[in-house]
Amino acid sequence: MATAPSLPIGRNTALLSSSLAMNSAMLQLSAAVASLSLVRVLDIEGLLGLGPAIVLAAGALAALPAGLLMDRMGRVPILAGGFGCGIAGCLLAALGTAQGWAVVVLAGLVLVGTASATSLLARTAAGDMYPPQRRARGIALVLFGSVFGAILGPAVFSPLLAGRDLDGDALSVLWIAGTGFMIVGLAIVLTVRPDPKRIAELLAQGDGAPAMPAPAPTGLTTTRAPTTPIRELLRRPGVVPALVAAQASFAVMVAVMTLEGAVIVDHHGHSADNVFPIIGAHVIGMFGLIIVVGDIIDAVGRTRALAGGLLLMAVSTISLLWITGVAASMAALFALGLGWNFSFVAATAVLSDMTAPAERGKLLGFNDLLAGLTGAALALLGGLALTALGVASLAIGGTALVAAPALWILRNGRLTPAPA
Repeated sequence: MATAPSLPIGRNTALLSSSLAMNSAMLQLSAAVASLSLVRVLDIEGLLGLGPAIVLAAGALAALPAGLLMDRMGRVPILAGGFGCGIAGCLLAALGTAQGWAVVVLAGLVLVGTASATSLLARTAAGDMYPPQRRARGIALVLFGSVFGAILGPAVFSPLLAGRDLDGDALSVLWIAGTGFMIVGLAIVLTVRPDPKRIAELLAQGDGAPAMPAPAPTGLTTTRAPTTPIRELLRRPGVVPALVAAQASFAVMVAVMTLEGAVIVDHHGHSADNVFPIIGAHVIGMFGLIIVVGDIIDAVGRTRALAGGLLLMAVSTISLLWITGVAASMAALFALGLGWNFSFVAATAVLSDMTAPAERGKLLGFNDLLAGLTGAALALLGGLALTALGVASLAIGGTALVAAPALWILRNGRLTPAPA
């Protein structure tokens, strides 16, 4: 039987982290221009939040099936399928924006959302490969690759947009560049072996758990186990608080991130190429300090990290009331990303702590389903409110949505379990 030192955990962690760097670059592109892509082809300014809402809703609806398939087939095949969707989605978005075909752009955004949500389930694989007392750090190590995407994205996309208007041709070029990131991500994730779910099963054997059947020669086939209903998983200690924190942090983060580009370009009158540095600062906040954040979460506990991250997000969102400049927006969105970092990694660690390998994909997929739908609704409503009422509606609404669950978690004390 393989022992932990002989398993390629470090190699797989580095590969999964690299694949998320490619997804991160795509995330910035989607955040920056998904809203504008549909507005340009439909020519309806009031639908500013529709593009992000479609991306988020598609990702939400894909997350639970992807998680279930991960528990059934293993992590790698599903992650690879997600990057395949990303390739097709970018190509369709490029074609639709170039030709002014709204239906094609819509189809592309649906596939882009599916790809993004599926790729983020790489953190399920991270939870597989590390024991509970090091799980937050393991998740952080995999997610850390996204910071390189935050550097790569602006480095590639900003020069393509410099000095150009955000018309259909310019948007098409950006989406074509996004295709390249998805192709590289697919190539990387296909080299991950053995499947992280199989590593979790082998580690469980080492802890004295019942023996699992040997894997197939490819190293990708994993053991199937009886499924646990979602309602039973929700009864486990700490699961509901983690889900609530994850919904609030993810929904507010993506809504503000996707709409801030429109605020800077359309409402404050800055040039279009300033969008990518702002989104890049946000993604660096999300992932740049994530290894340190993982260690802090393991040290101080899940509850404090959940509430603290949400409160930091609240400070960031309320600051949008008076922020108008590019540099100040970069600082605010960096803080927003850092707050999300704490709350989201802590929530993922709790959900991983409370599940077996054969349940983990399902619960994280269910979490992402709820978070994506909430984020989609908030992006759509936020776009309408931004158009009708201005930035104050986005700032005050976002602050309330993250502050309320933070206060609830703090008021009820220790709601999440410590690592075993």
